[in-house]
Amino acid sequence: MTLSSDHPPRLASLTFHGPFSEARAERLVGRLAATAPRTVLDIGCGWGELLLRVLGAAPGATGVGVDLNREDLARGRAAARERGLADRVLFAEESARDTGRGPADVVLCLGASQALSAAEPPRSAVEALHALRRLVLPGGRVVLGEGFWQRPPTADELAGMWPDARADEYLPLGDLVDAAIDAGFRPLWVETASEEEWEEFESGYRCDAEEWLAAHPDHPEAAGTRARVDAQRATWLRGYRRVLGITYLTLVPVG
Repeated sequence: MTLSSDHPPRLASLTFHGPFSEARAERLVGRLAATAPRTVLDIGCGWGELLLRVLGAAPGATGVGVDLNREDLARGRAAARERGLADRVLFAEESARDTGRGPADVVLCLGASQALSAAEPPRSAVEALHALRRLVLPGGRVVLGEGFWQRPPTADELAGMWPDARADEYLPLGDLVDAAIDAGFRPLWVETASEEEWEEFESGYRCDAEEWLAAHPDHPEAAGTRARVDAQRATWLRGYRRVLGITYLTLVPVG
């Protein structure tokens, strides 16, 4: 990849915007495609990599990705054109709150439950599950990627995380699965991101900016970029590493 000298690149080395491996994607896409979905809805889709892979594996299915990030949506549209999927997918720049999109056979919501609820965490995840239940068709599938505490964080770990991080900000995994059941689902698959997936994501999140900084140390934007990526890295290494987990729940609606 050729790095532009004008601005630091943004997430160019990431395939998925989260700790999500190629092997996990292949398994998940295979399971979803086996249900022969006709419609796919991706909430907080970003550039829609998983959405496009499901469409590629499910001939005839159409999809909608909803997000507010214009740059990510443009990346998704370009990828759809490259893969011959542009006529089967819509990337919509709009809020998912009270969305009129759906219901769909497959609903994806990876790391985006906050897009479905105005509540503070962890209540936002609970409300998002109820919203997802309304957005999926009978017999369909929901894939929710959601954070959970692997263990209670210490005071020092909380201080090293994002501003105002709270010990009650995420549910334990068991409570999150119970919340999915209470919302009207049965959990078909309960998976969690591995440490390797986390390390690949966290390093990939910053590696383009790090390479740019090494090549352009005196650029007018270098100081701000350096401060930002150093703070992000510290938040991970000193705060939530091996404390915050990500689960991928594949859910089927009841009734």
